[in-house]
Amino acid sequence: MAELAVTDTHALVWYATGVDRKLGRRARRLFERADAGRAAIFLPAIVLVEIAENVQTGRIRLEMPFVDWEEALFSSARYFPVELNRAVVRASEGLYGIPERGDRLIAGTAVHLGCPLITRDPEIGRIAGLEVIW
Repeated sequence: MAELAVTDTHALVWYATGVDRKLGRRARRLFERADAGRAAIFLPAIVLVEIAENVQTGRIRLEMPFVDWEEALFSSARYFPVELNRAVVRASEGLYGIPERGDRLIAGTAVHLGCPLITRDPEIGRIAGLEVIW
């Protein structure tokens, strides 16, 4: 069975833009395993929103337009979108120790799916009771 995880925004951005030297060793290996078809990574809807907004403002540069990048990412059958739905909101509701809404929803997605979280912020994992991959 393939390894499963939820990614935070910065981790995916660094991997996707070739700045993977900023990633922890375990996180980089997990993205590489996903690219090789040996892992699956879930992307909370808020991660896509944050990336799209940062591309629009020029803070992130992708090798192609966001819509094409997003289509290629999900057509790989290794990365999977997770909608912001009632179950994610409920899982996030008890995580107000995480002050930023986006981080809270990302952690709530991981809690809802029962997956570890790829993030450099161990405090998010601690508050949510999640394994952190970094």
